[in-house]
Amino acid sequence: MNRRTFIAALGAAGIVRPAASRPNIVYILCDDLGWGDPGCYNPQTLIPMIHANRLAREGMRFTDMHSPSSVCTPTRYGILTGRYCWRSRLKRGVLSGYSPNLIEPGRLTVPALLKKAGYATAGIGKWHLGLGTDQKVDYAKRHKPSPIDHGFDYYFGIPASLDMDPYVYIENDRTLEQPTSTTPGQNEPRGVFWRPGPIAPSLKIDEVLPDLEKKAVSWLRGRATTPDQPFFLYLPLTGPHTPWVPTPEYRGKSGAGAYGDFAVQTDAVLGSVLKVLDETGLAANTIVFFTSDNGAHWTPADKNQFPHRANANLRGMKADIWEAGHRVPFLVRWPGRIKPGSVNDDIACLTDLMATAAAITDQRLQLDAGEDSFSLLPAFTGGRMKRDHVIHHSSEGVFAIREGDWKLATAKGSGGFSDPKSLPGTGQLYNLKDDPAEAADLWDKHPKVVLHLTKRLERIQRRGRSRPL
Repeated sequence: MNRRTFIAALGAAGIVRPAASRPNIVYILCDDLGWGDPGCYNPQTLIPMIHANRLAREGMRFTDMHSPSSVCTPTRYGILTGRYCWRSRLKRGVLSGYSPNLIEPGRLTVPALLKKAGYATAGIGKWHLGLGTDQKVDYAKRHKPSPIDHGFDYYFGIPASLDMDPYVYIENDRTLEQPTSTTPGQNEPRGVFWRPGPIAPSLKIDEVLPDLEKKAVSWLRGRATTPDQPFFLYLPLTGPHTPWVPTPEYRGKSGAGAYGDFAVQTDAVLGSVLKVLDETGLAANTIVFFTSDNGAHWTPADKNQFPHRANANLRGMKADIWEAGHRVPFLVRWPGRIKPGSVNDDIACLTDLMATAAAITDQRLQLDAGEDSFSLLPAFTGGRMKRDHVIHHSSEGVFAIREGDWKLATAKGSGGFSDPKSLPGTGQLYNLKDDPAEAADLWDKHPKVVLHLTKRLERIQRRGRSRPL
């Protein structure tokens, strides 16, 4: 009997492996953090992200990690399901705070997968995947489906982005306090933006990130009282997405204005997580991931005001099909398994969490789960991943496929926030090894590459999966 068969037999008999062989998993997802914000990616950064830099020293830094979308909702769907969101009913764009649940009934999620392996599961933070099944969510009713219908034992957070109404906290499948008050919203100074709308009377916009931090620390301390059960914490933060509302202790801590200060505060949440893992003795058996859902919304005007480059020298910004839209920082620490200070240059995608979690827990994914997920486990130990390509799309639905050094986009322009958003013509082709800034479009010079990548993209789209059978 081989090891996998033996472990499967134990599971069938109701016997779980000891916690030491089932590592805890903490997945911290920043909102709009750029590839050039942490100093471990950009030595010229003006944002002192000391905890991210610590994680890079103690773990592995991925240089070619991509979000499946350059905006948030599709990326979150991809992280939790291991499936590209454009295969769902949401082809592109983002949901509102009143949208119905996006994750299909019965679809396997990362927390549900880990629950099958005996894990306690929690989500704390920004959901932004819809609640319930109605045309418009009623916050006075119990939400079904809610995060706890998708594999989480516990969930606490906000329904959508912190700049979208309604401004309420949800806990499991309930709204904690009804949005009986109204906020007029705000749109100045730059980045201190949230929309007008209903708000719970006790909710304070600038206290949301600290509230999530406190909840996460408290939940982790609770897990230390039951060390024999492994856990999974999904921690999608609200920063440094708008509104840029750093609390007083973080103001002036960066050289990039309110955005940079809010990024410092976001990094401090990582620091609090690392601290509680150290203090409780959980760190030695815990994998910590730290990443972002897409690139930073750092405009040309922001660059003119501050010398900071939130997306380093990558072209574009959040929402774009260009690299700054979807190439994201990705750090992972696994004591005793990942070599400290290591760097991985493989192409990878945030959809890969599902297959990675399955590999860590010796589970086999069925054909209808994690269709676009590849295990990162070989990369953690110095090997090579099976993924040789990645697909992403912009906020306006422009697709790109990356294979080796080549990147093909299906339309001209950014397809997102940057100008020009669109141009006449069929598509774009770049060699990222020679031209990481995507300055030289080679579409007309390499028709064979264009044909090959176009056909591969179409084949993957039609096939319904990119992970091999």
